[in-house]
Amino acid sequence: MRKPNPKAIPKDLVSILRRPPLPRFRSRLHDERTATLIGTALGVAFAAAFVTGLISHVLQHPPSWLAHHLPTRPSWGYRFTQGLHVASGTAAIPLLLAKLWTVYPRLFAWPPLKSVAHALERLSILVLVAGAIFELVTGLLNSAQWYVWGNQFPFIQTHYRVAWITVGALVVHLGVKAPAIARGYRNPKKELPQAQVRDVEERRDGVSRRAFIATTAVAAGTVTVATVGQSVDSLRPVSVLSPRDIGVGELGVPVNRTAGQAGITEAAVTADWRLQVDGGTRQLSLSRQELAALPQTSATLPIACVEGWSVDAHWQGVRISDLMDMAGIPHDADVRVVSMEENGAYAVMVMEREYVRDPAALLALRLNGQTLTLDHGYPARIIVPNRPGVLQTKWVRRMEAIV
Repeated sequence: MRKPNPKAIPKDLVSILRRPPLPRFRSRLHDERTATLIGTALGVAFAAAFVTGLISHVLQHPPSWLAHHLPTRPSWGYRFTQGLHVASGTAAIPLLLAKLWTVYPRLFAWPPLKSVAHALERLSILVLVAGAIFELVTGLLNSAQWYVWGNQFPFIQTHYRVAWITVGALVVHLGVKAPAIARGYRNPKKELPQAQVRDVEERRDGVSRRAFIATTAVAAGTVTVATVGQSVDSLRPVSVLSPRDIGVGELGVPVNRTAGQAGITEAAVTADWRLQVDGGTRQLSLSRQELAALPQTSATLPIACVEGWSVDAHWQGVRISDLMDMAGIPHDADVRVVSMEENGAYAVMVMEREYVRDPAALLALRLNGQTLTLDHGYPARIIVPNRPGVLQTKWVRRMEAIV
């Protein structure tokens, strides 16, 4: 009789070493078809957020080669694109959660790394998921104006760069998963062996795919409708989660940055304030009373902010093009606008000639029929069509030509 070898490794231990006791997932909602359908909706939301975010970044920080090709019309263009940016990003949150739930069992696949190519694929997925979570979380905090990262974190630049990295990882992921995505779009019963079809049929005691997808769609639609009222007037009554109520604010318009936050006092704007216009054949120095005595122009233009809120308002003031003509500034000159605010990120703003010469571009003195308040930029502020709110400079003290 053969004696047992005490040094031999038991067969069950060998099996465990080869494949640890990982959890098994039998729900059919973790299949390729569900992942493909949810992923398609998520991809559409991410594409909309990326394209509109790119538009926003270009309008705020135009590259030199594009600066003089940005349109001033439609006047509501930025209001639409930035509202869509925030809305699509908000809708992507429940879609991403559903997508991650659908595919997370693959974290327990064995072996975890099958080859170098498989390792690179998993690395791209890590970058994609991390980037997507970062973009959605920081974007949501920014739309709520909850700047938990403080003043030292460059949100705009980081958000923009991570968006490119995330989209790059998404393109790689789509390329690698193209066969699986194609299978997901087809009828799965025609693609599976008969035994697997029978297994699927036997596991119908859980939530159906249709119910899961419908629930995800309702969740995405609900959070979108509940927040988009900050840019869509008709949905204000049902947008109970909107970070901003666009009907609340002095003169009927919300304020992002108050005069107090900008370090602007009433004494500073009333003590011999004059608008300086430099760089032309004639130097102008105009008091507010002299500006009010000039021909006044009215325009209904939206004020639209990067956080996603926007509202139409009625503005009245002096056409910027008229001021430039009075100062003898040529039509091909850009204009640098300097605020009384000294430390703000946009205290100095460059306005390209296309905006300067637009007939609706105003140095506004009145808002919704009343004199500007200090928080709204008294004694004078910029309002120009199709530009982000951060570039609608308040408390203007100097305008100078850039020839």
